[in-house]
Amino acid sequence: MKTTCLIIDDEKLARDLLREFIEPMDSLQLLDECSKGSEAVEKINKLKPDLIFLDVQMPGMTGFDVLDEIDHEPYVIFTTAYDQYAIKAFEKNAIDYLLKPLDQDRFRQAVDRAIKRKKMEDGRLEDLLGGMRQVQHREVYDSHIFVQKSEKLFNLPVEEIIFLEASGDYTIISTKTDQFVSSSGIGKLEEIMDPNTFIRVHRSTIVNINYLKEIERHFNGGMVVKMQNGKSFPVSRTYAKQIRKKVV
Repeated sequence: MKTTCLIIDDEKLARDLLREFIEPMDSLQLLDECSKGSEAVEKINKLKPDLIFLDVQMPGMTGFDVLDEIDHEPYVIFTTAYDQYAIKAFEKNAIDYLLKPLDQDRFRQAVDRAIKRKKMEDGRLEDLLGGMRQVQHREVYDSHIFVQKSEKLFNLPVEEIIFLEASGDYTIISTKTDQFVSSSGIGKLEEIMDPNTFIRVHRSTIVNINYLKEIERHFNGGMVVKMQNGKSFPVSRTYAKQIRKKVV
């Protein structure tokens, strides 16, 4: 099955070049292209592409604004002339960050990485669904997990975890005093944690509500959760309903 994709860039020459790169690739199916952020939000939610090629600087809405507004969450490869947004892009769990002028070989590498990630996560989803069928009403969740740091394994009480962040194929686990890197994906860790305490607010973020200080609502309908330690995370619309359930 081909990986469906969408081009989002305000420059026609950039869109033409991306289309030229995509057309000979048997693994990709181009659904459409957009020149504005508002148009991109509408088409992403309607067409639900597996992958988007996203520019950062566009009139009206930036690429990051687009990601904050969408309900459907595709894999993202940024294509931009600006290198200063790379860190923020990877904080959004981007697959890759390609600088213009685009190189075709580098483009193919990024696409291959995205397809590999999709296949791996699709496999994890099948595993998760299989587990859900076997255990429909799990009531007991792990109270401790073993996490590695240097050459040691630490016995970490789950209640001490403040938040978890996806980082590529790994997960960064943060407590009040330390951080640990788990080789398990964030979806796998979500399975073993009590959903009444650990809430998914984004495809790349899970927070412990016991350490959640406040929720900030934006004029455009978006939300941001603010933790007691000062860290903030955007809430994607896909997971916003879990937050709203707790509003009285």
